[in-house]
Amino acid sequence: MRKRVLIGYDDGSKNIIMRYFTLLPGGYSERHSHSHEHLVNIESGKGIVVDKDGNEIEVSEGHNIFVEPDELHQFQNPFEKNFEFVCVIPNIDKR
Repeated sequence: MRKRVLIGYDDGSKNIIMRYFTLLPGGYSERHSHSHEHLVNIESGKGIVVDKDGNEIEVSEGHNIFVEPDELHQFQNPFEKNFEFVCVIPNIDKR
């Protein structure tokens, strides 16, 4: 998985961070949770979001996802093209 910060603290944003993720074919994130909510917009390709109950939901370009605080989740790319999405989270670092 590749991740880059699009907008963050260094850009003057004190409260939120916008990040861009690329999951290569066969790639996945760890199944995990956070104490904060986050917003996800699928930019290109398609992928699978595994929710807290283990349901696998196929998503593609234009889909939006809200992940609640402490919700177990995972992103997977079992497909042949890159799966790319933007994720917005609170800036918990606050430097």
